[in-house]
Amino acid sequence: MSPDDGSSSWDPNAHREASLQGWEAAAAGWVRSQDLLREFGAPVSHWMIDAIAPQPGQRVLELAAGLGETGLLAAELVAPVGGAIVSDQAEAMLAGARERASELGLSNIEFQVLNAEWIDLPVASVDAVLCRWGYMLMADPAAALGETRRVLRSDGRLAMAVWDALERNPWAQLPALELGERGLSAPAAPGTPGPFALGSSERVHELLEQAGFAEVRVEAVDLSRRDGSFEQFWETTLDLSRVFHDTVLARPQKEIEQIQTALRARFAPFEAADGSLDIPARTLVASASA
Repeated sequence: MSPDDGSSSWDPNAHREASLQGWEAAAAGWVRSQDLLREFGAPVSHWMIDAIAPQPGQRVLELAAGLGETGLLAAELVAPVGGAIVSDQAEAMLAGARERASELGLSNIEFQVLNAEWIDLPVASVDAVLCRWGYMLMADPAAALGETRRVLRSDGRLAMAVWDALERNPWAQLPALELGERGLSAPAAPGTPGPFALGSSERVHELLEQAGFAEVRVEAVDLSRRDGSFEQFWETTLDLSRVFHDTVLARPQKEIEQIQTALRARFAPFEAADGSLDIPARTLVASASA
């Protein structure tokens, strides 16, 4: 799939390689921040679990699982006979998911390195698929959704989440504005992958129907990102976003301090009296049947 603007400069295979390398490098930071991420994403994971309504004995696949928070919830519900496949393209992410599963005492989970655009599983081999904040990052989300439907059994369920538009997510918008105004970054080209590439309920609905899904439902869920201080937000953002990390830390120390000071001012409206931050966010969630 090429960008919507017809540009020939975007290389999907180069994107796939860079994405894999980026997620392998980011995994350690995600593990360090997993408590914050789990709290932040919990309402989305629970919406998705409710949407697929997993039953004991079923087999559930999580794609682009990261640390596997949603898949681990499903594994608990399909036990003891059923199980979950927690998959990601990055082995380092799966290492973190394995550690979390061990902490929870879950033994009915397979961990597989999979690319969602070509899922290495048989036709009609799972009862449900989960993908939280993954499809919008893929080079070809339409292909990934087609693969998702292929591996689902008849009447199997899909639940997914993608970020709503950038302007509804100041936790990402404000750092992007700061770097953009400094000439350090540019908006993603239309049609290229990114956190907000599918930030339209109409687009999500269209993709699901084109992939052959039925009973498509798309909703918005409002979230709140809570950090104990701006300093925590800063360090966590460096941990979680390789783009922000690499762009900022490549600058001279004085400029890094200027960026930090400017961002602190941008986030001041979300700061409480105790110095903590409560930053709004919005995600789109969708469910469908095969």
